[in-house]
Amino acid sequence: MRVTMLNGAVRKSVAAVAMVMTAMGAGAHAAAQNVAAAGGDAATKVYLPIPGFDTTSLDTSVDPCNDFYKFACGKFAANHPIPPDQSGVDQFYALYNVNTQALNGILTKEAAGGSARSADEQKIGDYYAACLNTDLIEKKGLAPIEPLLAEIDALSDGMRGKLALPTLIGKLQRMGLNVFFSFGEQQDFKDATKQIAIVSQGGLGLPEKDYYLRTGAKDIEIRKQYEEHIAKMLTLAGTPEEKAKKDATAILAFETALAKGSMGVTEMRDPEKIYHLMPIAKFETSISPVNFGQFLTAIHSPQLTEINDATPDFFPVLVREVKATDMETLKAYMRYQVLSANAGHLPKKFDDESFDFFGRKLSGQPEQEARWKRCSNGVNGALGEALGKVYVDQYFAGDSKAKMLEMVHDIESAMERDIDSLDWMSAATKVRAKEKLHAVANKIGYPDKWRDYSSLKIAPDDAAGNSERATEFENDRELNKIGKPVDHSEWGMTPPTVNAYYDPSMNDINFPAGILQPAFYDKSQDDAVNYGHIGAVIGHELTHGFDDEGKKFDAKGNLSDWWTADDTKKFEARTDCLVKEYGGFTAVDDVKVNGKLTLGENTADNGGLVLAYMAYLERAKANGVDLMAKKDGYTEPQRFYIGFAQNWCENARPEQVRNQVLTDGHSPDHFRANGAIVNQPGFAAAFSCKKGAPMVPADSCRVW
Repeated sequence: MRVTMLNGAVRKSVAAVAMVMTAMGAGAHAAAQNVAAAGGDAATKVYLPIPGFDTTSLDTSVDPCNDFYKFACGKFAANHPIPPDQSGVDQFYALYNVNTQALNGILTKEAAGGSARSADEQKIGDYYAACLNTDLIEKKGLAPIEPLLAEIDALSDGMRGKLALPTLIGKLQRMGLNVFFSFGEQQDFKDATKQIAIVSQGGLGLPEKDYYLRTGAKDIEIRKQYEEHIAKMLTLAGTPEEKAKKDATAILAFETALAKGSMGVTEMRDPEKIYHLMPIAKFETSISPVNFGQFLTAIHSPQLTEINDATPDFFPVLVREVKATDMETLKAYMRYQVLSANAGHLPKKFDDESFDFFGRKLSGQPEQEARWKRCSNGVNGALGEALGKVYVDQYFAGDSKAKMLEMVHDIESAMERDIDSLDWMSAATKVRAKEKLHAVANKIGYPDKWRDYSSLKIAPDDAAGNSERATEFENDRELNKIGKPVDHSEWGMTPPTVNAYYDPSMNDINFPAGILQPAFYDKSQDDAVNYGHIGAVIGHELTHGFDDEGKKFDAKGNLSDWWTADDTKKFEARTDCLVKEYGGFTAVDDVKVNGKLTLGENTADNGGLVLAYMAYLERAKANGVDLMAKKDGYTEPQRFYIGFAQNWCENARPEQVRNQVLTDGHSPDHFRANGAIVNQPGFAAAFSCKKGAPMVPADSCRVW
């Protein structure tokens, strides 16, 4: 699934589709008292939501015309110090904490057992109980993965062993291991009614290819630490220390070769560059002598007639490097991947070592997150709709869904008016743009039908096995879609997820119940605040359908050029303005924001805020709201813009910011606030700012 998310900074994996949260800890609104913790933790905090209009974060000593982020969020960092178990603090993680606490309450009850539990309640309770049982995990040692390690060790040396690799790779990938390359299912970019197979680059242990290739001192240090980490993991599993060091050096060299053959994160954003549909026989010929059929059988793929070779330049490199690399290195590479993927369900020494590199060294996070949090969100990742159904029943009641739908319709109407008003777009393209807009499907809160987990076995005493079976269940469910009709009711996020997304092939916008809570949606606040908060989120996702990626898909979700050549030229001139604007921001040290990598998200932030403000003004007019009336000392338009900026209040560690800028399509939060504000036509009047002030530059960017 190719989706565009509201928030994608890689910090905490929460759902099966790797929806990611940002980090938040104790502060003015979180953590009030100690209570007995689930699963044997000494204590946990009671997390309280941040209100939609957060006066404690405002720094009124700052002129909003000079730096609006500092005005709206200037006291946030002081009020919300980063706890040792997090890489940063922001609004997403504040709500993530509240939701995780809610999930923990549900799971603690279900883990207690009892005959009254439904089948799904048994599964979520037993998965949670097994995850928390670290004494049993410690006692089992490597036993849960020993059969897999033995299978790797049993591979013959030389070409005979390499010819047996496809079957083992398929088995490992079915278990969720990132080995050699990636395989999965997608909607056909050029025929969204079809579901096809996709094969792509993969197999890297570091976040993306340039971590292997950059020559700066920090990059060299990270590679050295990664190599030491690999050696340590192998040593902990019984490899003699000197051999483990030698293996780690060879593994890094192998992965570096794969990195050189991989596409960069910016290139991967372009759907036209990652679509190469071909007959399966043609792909198999291109990777000869690899027996791809053996891989497909092992990963439980249905029979294929065609496949999208998303990164065709990668596979000749992969075949060449596998052929050139000795079997001892390839076996060590797979052994490390097994250990790394299962570290959270292995004895503490493996879990600690994995966190030391990926958490402490790569993200600057001093301590690992509490086990109850990790297990709560582990259940959300493995059984998200079973857990989500209970979460929705308890935490998404009332008129929230109806109010959200009203806001969505308001913002869609605003986009139609915006399209009509564009002086740079031709009448022909406007017709197609509105056709696409009217076809957008709106998904709010939770699925209309819940996923069936009846075939998934979950046991209260098998943490590693539960994780493996849940991953295999999801793999089989996804691959089983190939050749089947598209299910437009399906969701790509679980209901408790604090995020939102647009899917260009589905042409739908999706807002899980998890994000429809304070501060993003606060029923106690007025429309001005909520349209600034969640309204801008709605506008953001809607605008993704018309950003530099989304514009390439038509109303039916097909990759199709529905623009005139002149309109595309004018569009690109406007997006180039955003590329230059955001590319001028220095995020940390000497690392600047990548304006091309973040273009889609920046376009969505800017356009979404314009649409939300247009929609709010219409709603206020219909309701007879006095825009100049003050509440908390601010007018309605001022409260709208403060609400928006407070979506992005943050306090992040420099290591995390660096990782985000190098790998993620989202700009750091600070720049998401000010970067959009300087381009807003309504902002200057709201705060009586003069033209030429830092927040009202003489020249600004406008796409939508």
